[in-house]
Amino acid sequence: MTLVWVTGNSGTGKSTVCRVLQERGHSALDADEGFSCWVDRATGEAVVDPPDPVPEGWLHRYGWAIVRERVETLVEESRFRVVFLCGSAENEEDVRDLFDHMVCLVIDEDVLCRRLATRTTNTFGRHPEELAAALMWNPRMRSVYEGFGATIIEASRPVTEVVDSVIDAVQGPTGPTR
Repeated sequence: MTLVWVTGNSGTGKSTVCRVLQERGHSALDADEGFSCWVDRATGEAVVDPPDPVPEGWLHRYGWAIVRERVETLVEESRFRVVFLCGSAENEEDVRDLFDHMVCLVIDEDVLCRRLATRTTNTFGRHPEELAAALMWNPRMRSVYEGFGATIIEASRPVTEVVDSVIDAVQGPTGPTR
């Protein structure tokens, strides 16, 4: 089994890559759907009904977090296949050890702004505070994930090319890693 973390900043195309992987017959899951939630950083409690858009200052107290137990269950459920989990969370260090491979999608600031303003999968990034957070993180993504040994993929290319690169990063010339 190979568990692959496909990550990147908001707007880099993680959900789109997930959808295309699924269309091509791969096992791919969106971490925004059942694996992650907003949490109160002070208490660790999950936020049941987060505001949309977030009010000013909200992102200072609350963060998007992935639930380790849910990823552990995924590891157990997918022992004999390659599984792509596509998402991003501020507590990724809590689950990084569960992944066999990491892929980080990166884009430049202009593409980021355009995608966040026009995407239809969710509204995160349209509110000024959310956009500011995405713009703050965008230039850091490449260096952070290179430091973790992730495969870095330029995601402003056509989605079919990006997905091909994601698959190639995992399979390499001789098949799946591990």
